[in-house]
Amino acid sequence: MSSQYDIVAMGAGHNGLTAAAYLAKAGKKVLVLERKSYPGGGVSTRQLNIPGYWHDEHSSVHIMIQGNPMLRQDELGLISQHGLEYSYSPIPHATIFPDQTALFTYKDLDKTCEGFARISQKDADTYRSFVKVSQQVLQMFMPGLYAPPPPLGELVAMLDRSDEGRLMLDFMNRDCLDLVNQRYESDRIKIHLLRLVSENLQCPNELGTGMGVLLMPGIIHTYGVSQPIGGSGKLTESLVRCLTSHGGEVRCDAEVAKILTRDGRAVGVQLTDGEQIMARDAVIGAIHPHVIRKFVDDVPEPVMRRAEQATLAPFSIMVSHYALKENARFYAGEEVGYATMLELMATDRLDEMMADFDDLKRGLITERRLSAGGDESISDKTRVPPGAGLFHGITFAPYTIKDKRWAGRHWDDIKEEIGDLSMEHYRKFVSNLTSDNILARTIVTPADHERSSPNSMMRGDLHGVAPYFYQSAGHRPTPDLGQFTVPGVDRLYLAGPFQHPGGGVYGAGRATAIKMFEQLGMDFSSVSAGSRQDLGTPANVDAVRKKGLILRGAANEELMHVESLKRRGNELIIKGKSFGTMPLEARLDADSARAGLKLLGLKQLSFLASLPFRKGNKP
Repeated sequence: MSSQYDIVAMGAGHNGLTAAAYLAKAGKKVLVLERKSYPGGGVSTRQLNIPGYWHDEHSSVHIMIQGNPMLRQDELGLISQHGLEYSYSPIPHATIFPDQTALFTYKDLDKTCEGFARISQKDADTYRSFVKVSQQVLQMFMPGLYAPPPPLGELVAMLDRSDEGRLMLDFMNRDCLDLVNQRYESDRIKIHLLRLVSENLQCPNELGTGMGVLLMPGIIHTYGVSQPIGGSGKLTESLVRCLTSHGGEVRCDAEVAKILTRDGRAVGVQLTDGEQIMARDAVIGAIHPHVIRKFVDDVPEPVMRRAEQATLAPFSIMVSHYALKENARFYAGEEVGYATMLELMATDRLDEMMADFDDLKRGLITERRLSAGGDESISDKTRVPPGAGLFHGITFAPYTIKDKRWAGRHWDDIKEEIGDLSMEHYRKFVSNLTSDNILARTIVTPADHERSSPNSMMRGDLHGVAPYFYQSAGHRPTPDLGQFTVPGVDRLYLAGPFQHPGGGVYGAGRATAIKMFEQLGMDFSSVSAGSRQDLGTPANVDAVRKKGLILRGAANEELMHVESLKRRGNELIIKGKSFGTMPLEARLDADSARAGLKLLGLKQLSFLASLPFRKGNKP
């Protein structure tokens, strides 16, 4: 049995759904296949314990997606047409220390600095100045998060041409601990800042992770931090509604066994029950680099080996979902309950926290818990029955436990025991996390994460692969796979947390869609703005290119969009953007102009003069 679509997508995570929704909006006949009985992948909200209590399975806080044009320009109508509504807390982040005092990062910068100043006026002043730098960097950096990235080497070369770019390079190559130690004096403020960026499943002292320190303050005080009303999965629901409103389909309980290829091109998929579904135009795969071999034939062996060597995060998380009779109450006061991200610290000493991260990397269950938690229903009453509450506890944990207390035992056998250890820690901060208030509890371990998403969350890495510098931009997850394509297999595109820009809720499938639109000869900008390209009449890629002076590479990629040519003294100043993202300014002086004319020669100079009058742009 076989059926035919234009686009077939393997995996209904939010990235695959995002790419599929843009293509369906363009008029393509799209089918999304999901092995589980419900869509969403890492962006799902379910009744895990008791009916009426809605728990976020994986992602809970939506940070990076707030800068995505998909939301900011509502390109898919998720907000205006498909029911997505975000709640923005005035308290994006807070940390409670063992003495029950709390440190807050408010959306309001002045209010944040007032709190920091009570600990250290110097650190408060440093933070205020640093936020301004972070916001300036964001203007250059953010657009590139939602489009195909440049190759890493070319990105480095571009960054090295400006002060702002060199600052970014410096942070990219350092570790978070080093950067924070250079700038701040208070252990509490250092812990507060480092715990925020460690939520990306990175140890603060790992080289190549420093960009989080640079970007997060600007993001928090520019865009804020948000959660969909009703739970993280409401983003998934809105994407499914968008997709189906444009004629697309989502089929659950449909597990893909193989990507079908013919003559070096992806032509469809085969399900585990033997059904074949053909794709006229392309296949989208939520396929982790470690399992490409399982699903795809004909990939060159060097490409495969590099994919299988992609580095994973050094640890994962254990999540505790509690259904409560009433809202959680914190010893630190009512205000901390409204923090979107709330750290529950077992120490206020930086050296002790770092020792705990080191133990975690060694596979130990730390005595001092590295934990966070909160009650989302305090701010969102739609999550629970009237008067009730829930508690969402997160503890960093190793995928493979090497602790002698549980040596040789599997997570499935010890999850409740280790969950009790975390509950003891949570109870130090929550006064009513007691047996008479707890109605039910579900523990989700690193092994459960991998079991839930075996083709994405390898070894419990919710973010696909580690966020190191060498696995960033066009090298995420590897240089071969960094453009969302698979060498050796044409028309197979990748979508998932292991691709650029990284794990978490980015809406990163937009970049996959842009790459697909370009190679399928379609105009992404017109479709994202509301136009449609009906079946059978896709716009020719030559006709939909960005207007203006464009310099292109050997693979037809945009190298530079020249936005202005102006005289400055005896020089011609060329301004534009490289790879659609990075501002670039070039100078052409008299000596260079003369050298260029010599390189052209009379024959090529004549051709250049006639070029504006020639038809087409093929050689």
